[in-house]
Amino acid sequence: MNKSPLIVENIVKKYGDKAVLRGISFKVKRGMIYSLLGPNGAGKTTLLSIIAGIINPTDGKVLVNGSDPRNPKIRRHIGYCPQEPAVYEELNAYENMMFYARLYGLDENNARERINELLEKVGLYEHRYKKVSKYSGGMKKRLSLSITLLIDPMLFILDEPTTGMDPSMRRIVWDIIKELRNEGKAIVLATHYMDEADVLSDRVAIINEGEIIVEGSPEELKLKYGPESVIVLEFYKTPSEKIVDTLKSFSEIVYRENNIVKIYAQSPDEIVPNIVTTLYKYGISLSFLRVVRPTLEDVFLKLTGRRLEE
Repeated sequence: MNKSPLIVENIVKKYGDKAVLRGISFKVKRGMIYSLLGPNGAGKTTLLSIIAGIINPTDGKVLVNGSDPRNPKIRRHIGYCPQEPAVYEELNAYENMMFYARLYGLDENNARERINELLEKVGLYEHRYKKVSKYSGGMKKRLSLSITLLIDPMLFILDEPTTGMDPSMRRIVWDIIKELRNEGKAIVLATHYMDEADVLSDRVAIINEGEIIVEGSPEELKLKYGPESVIVLEFYKTPSEKIVDTLKSFSEIVYRENNIVKIYAQSPDEIVPNIVTTLYKYGISLSFLRVVRPTLEDVFLKLTGRRLEE
């Protein structure tokens, strides 16, 4: 069996003279969440549609378990949750899911149990007989995700699965995605939420204007491209010059403003214990200490010159 359930090689997509994707390549292994992080309009949805076998690339190829995803036999190995939920608004949630279950060839009795389990998991069980036309956007996204989970594919393609959801439901969906990874699934996740990519991803590709500009684990990207972390120390009273000079031994960049000292450091976890020990030796205690770490948003801003939401 192919070690990488998904291989994307030099994908180009043009509409007329406009290139939407400009040579995208990456691999996703089993038990991996690979996130495409970028603003709306970066080409994420187009790329996922090509991976799912829905549209054709202009150039390049996609292999799902070694085969073209446009092959009908391969499509059963792909679970695709599109950006716009593919649900029937005149039906209720249960009817929608049963329709797809029969389409997938699932036994009705087994499907009924699976449907109820999934609707419970995504918080829609109490609303299962309500027409989808009465659902909010976030509820429709949850229903779309539960439909994707009906079958047991090898590869999951999730296009902004938490858009329109409140924070508590987003975390429930995050837990579902983590469960899929723990089951050995390969997952491609497109998102414009920095925190979502940071929390979930094993690998992140920052995509901008149809190109992957950097790729790596969240921590690798933040360490390589992000600003230094800031260790914020708040004293009960303004520290003396002697104390500030001592703190400068831990970093070249140390600022004091009244009773707050900020220390800039690349590896804060290594020096925070030493800072606390040193202050203890001087008989000084802190009222507050926190570490402000770089984010993927910082990385994106540095590499593109604009914020993710712009």
